[in-house]
Amino acid sequence: MNDLCPNCGLRFEVEPGFFWGAMYISYAFTTGILIVSGVLVYFLLNDPEFWVYLVTVLSITFISIPWNFRYSRALMLYLFSSVSFDNKLSK
Repeated sequence: MNDLCPNCGLRFEVEPGFFWGAMYISYAFTTGILIVSGVLVYFLLNDPEFWVYLVTVLSITFISIPWNFRYSRALMLYLFSSVSFDNKLSK
């Protein structure tokens, strides 16, 4: 994520340590990914052995790390920042 907005120069980090709260959002995303992928493995592969669960769920979790990191920070900015998005300015 950029430190400054390339268009207007707005500093994204509101205060030092602002994105520490994004860790909790990331934790919720990861928990959801683990639960959903575990349930899908159970139903799609007809209750396989433990190592199949482990490899599949951890692979999906590690593949989703870049998405998780980016969107947990973006959601943190959206929920707790005073800056609002104006679609007219983005075009």
